[in-house]
Amino acid sequence: MRLDKYLQVSRLVKRRALAKQLCDGGHVLCDGRPARASTEVRAEMRVSIDYGWRTLHLRVLDVPARAVPKDAAAALYVVTEDERRPPEPEV
Repeated sequence: MRLDKYLQVSRLVKRRALAKQLCDGGHVLCDGRPARASTEVRAEMRVSIDYGWRTLHLRVLDVPARAVPKDAAAALYVVTEDERRPPEPEV
């Protein structure tokens, strides 16, 4: 499954177009390297997503063949670290 589709199916990103923008902007790393939206996701892959105010590090547990129900989406990955940054003060 493509990375942008996986991010959308696992509900880490709301829309696939947004997942593609994050990948194209260099905000998604797979196994420590910048990932393209077309990167194939596999089990045990380490993914880091930089949302701007938060960086989420996770390990992929399962790659579904198609969309999964909302309650099963969280079982597709495990969060290994969740870094939150305070907002930048306005000048």
